[in-house]
Amino acid sequence: MARTDHRGMRRVLRREIAGTIGLLTDEHDFRAMRRYRTFTFDDHPTYLHQIEALLRIRASEGTHTTLALFDPEEYAEFCTGTGLDPDHPASRTRFTAELAATGATIPYDGRPLTDLVPALVDEAVRQATWEYASTLLARLGPCPTCGEDVGRAAFTRAAHLLTRILDTAPPGDRHLVCSVSGPPETLVTVLHADRNAAGTTDLDEAETLEFTSVLALGLATRSPGGLVMRTSAPGNPDRVYGWRLRGDTLAPLTAGEVFDAYCTDIESGDLISPESDVDYCAPPDLGGQDTPPGHHH
Repeated sequence: MARTDHRGMRRVLRREIAGTIGLLTDEHDFRAMRRYRTFTFDDHPTYLHQIEALLRIRASEGTHTTLALFDPEEYAEFCTGTGLDPDHPASRTRFTAELAATGATIPYDGRPLTDLVPALVDEAVRQATWEYASTLLARLGPCPTCGEDVGRAAFTRAAHLLTRILDTAPPGDRHLVCSVSGPPETLVTVLHADRNAAGTTDLDEAETLEFTSVLALGLATRSPGGLVMRTSAPGNPDRVYGWRLRGDTLAPLTAGEVFDAYCTDIESGDLISPESDVDYCAPPDLGGQDTPPGHHH
């Protein structure tokens, strides 16, 4: 009778178990965790070095790992809410498992942490922005006149406008920025829409959802804001154009307004030299954007 190789089977199973590491991305969060006796690291650089070594070992064994943003304040609240002892490794494991299910994560792909940490922070900011915008849209409730859900209608309208913006853009890679002003702060969202080898547009689902939600919030609340598009194609100057949010629609910016926006320092108001090989221009006609789907009265 053949002898069962239990160790070999366990090694195979280990390779098929995905894991998540909760990462303390900055010195401030690291210091906050040092108040716990069971958190044994002395300095942040050594901590990051050990994390990176562990990631490389797991990757060499064929194990998939994701990174999650570990927030000490959220961790303390989690432990209070669940009755767990925050000064216990098992509690940190439970919290990390929760992050894997609900928090911002990125896969470890072999890049150094110096590259992955900014990507993880960006992902966390994107998720927080989307959650905030979605919450505010949901709170708008039904229209008192017709009963239509104002937030849902605004999201439909924003998605329609985004589609028209991408459809009317010149060939090339597109970089869109939307900002919406309002209390307590200005929301800024970015969308990359690159052309692939087949000539179709690649859109990140999370980026698109966040971008559409922020634009919808600006339209629904009639807040001040704007949307700027930059397109890049080999052999051609970059083109920059945009719109301002006006009521529940988009009003095109003139070429001069786009130039002024890009060539003025936001904080000081001083003029900045324009970039070379860039055309600041009026946007293309979106075509019938005054009557897209959405809430109207």
